[in-house]
Amino acid sequence: MASNVSRGEAAYMQLKEAIQSGALAPGTRVREVEIAERFGISRTPAREAIRRLESKGLISIVPHQGAVISSLDHQQTMELYDLREILEGSAAAFAARHASAAEIEELAELVVSEPQFADQPERLAELNRVFHASLYRAAHNRFLERALLGLRDSMALLGGTSLQVAGRYETAHAEHEALIEALNARDENRAETAAKTHIRNAQRARLKLMRARMIDGTQAAPPAE
Repeated sequence: MASNVSRGEAAYMQLKEAIQSGALAPGTRVREVEIAERFGISRTPAREAIRRLESKGLISIVPHQGAVISSLDHQQTMELYDLREILEGSAAAFAARHASAAEIEELAELVVSEPQFADQPERLAELNRVFHASLYRAAHNRFLERALLGLRDSMALLGGTSLQVAGRYETAHAEHEALIEALNARDENRAETAAKTHIRNAQRARLKLMRARMIDGTQAAPPAE
């Protein structure tokens, strides 16, 4: 049983990573037998991995198709960013109050390292994920961190990164710098405002990316209803 549990956990993590990386795009069918073969496990842990991802909303059960990678429509995307703006603003305010000098220094070093990846959107996106995860930890509120990490799972369904939108890296980098300044000043209000502005601008960039994909045909238009 212990072996099945560990294999199930491994399958869950690998399947989740495939979704986050875009290797399994929204709408892709997920079959137990294929997952089992892909990860070299039996169908029982594969089934458990699919069920866990379904409970998190990353996989949906569609009539006549079965399990598929979930997708987000325009309204769901707006709602996701709206909630993230509120929670991330709170995390920044808490970090200004509770973060240690070492934690703020770590965040600052991550921001300083961004320019070397300016022409590599995927590497920059990974660095950005590390930065935001570090900010959540620096808030020192486990419940808020858990909520934000849950939102990050849902963000994976959007695919790609808004940092590939022309000009977004430069503004995002400046927004990160403004946040670091607010944290160093221990200014909770300014930190919250900086974080909210950052997420609001990320939302706008995401919408531009979605429009571009719909125009070039790489993303299906949302249902009429």
